[in-house]
Amino acid sequence: MSKAMLIDTTKCIGCRACQVACKSWNDLPGEPAAYSETWSSPRYLSSHQYTRIIFREAAAPDGSLRWHFIKRQCMHCLDPACESVCPVGALKRLPEGPVVYDDGRCIGCRYCMMACPFQIPKFEWGKAVPLIRKCTFCAERQAEGLAPACASTCPTGALLFGEREELLREARHRLGTAPERYYPQVYGDRIVGGTSKLYLTAASFEELGLNHRGFRTDLGEVPYGIYGRAWMSKVPLVALTVGGLAVGLHYLNRRLAAVQARQGDKEG
Repeated sequence: MSKAMLIDTTKCIGCRACQVACKSWNDLPGEPAAYSETWSSPRYLSSHQYTRIIFREAAAPDGSLRWHFIKRQCMHCLDPACESVCPVGALKRLPEGPVVYDDGRCIGCRYCMMACPFQIPKFEWGKAVPLIRKCTFCAERQAEGLAPACASTCPTGALLFGEREELLREARHRLGTAPERYYPQVYGDRIVGGTSKLYLTAASFEELGLNHRGFRTDLGEVPYGIYGRAWMSKVPLVALTVGGLAVGLHYLNRRLAAVQARQGDKEG
């Protein structure tokens, strides 16, 4: 069964315990604090930061302003675009749900960065031999029967880890029993074919401004992996065509050089 995480943002208090747990478990280096325009810290995901809490202030139904805190990390798509475009199989979705990365295979092409609709994979720009880094959904913890580090640390129960179908039922149950508390949509249920990270929020995604931080609502329900495989299927044909043209030009140039050399001998 595929695992997932239900992120109920109405329970999040913005403590960032999940960020600390992620850093600790993945042995990621500390960095100087840097804040966004809404006091989110760090400002962006990076090769040293796999998860972050986005702070958003939006109007409540009574006209007052309310803070919203949204966890951002790899969405672990059911049909990942990053996996579909990787030419060497460095990215792979496990049956349990995590999309993992094998740095021994990576050739640094960064196709995954261009393909991901959520702008998740990050490149180690500061290293001599850079690699791709991102959240792995704590695949090694899951293999030992443990929940991801972030879910194990959350003090308010905002992060619920379990079977995806069970979490979807739980999300719909919450929507049905407390409709005044939630925006009537489970983000991740069907977008891009479905993701392993599911969200409940108190306001719409447009109102929260999430489109500007990767939680887009314009992607549709077709898995992006389909597009990636369609594009990559043409690579062998393109490679053969380009290779054939290069070989042909090489022999043509050699032939022209030989003809010019003979003409020079005759004239001499």
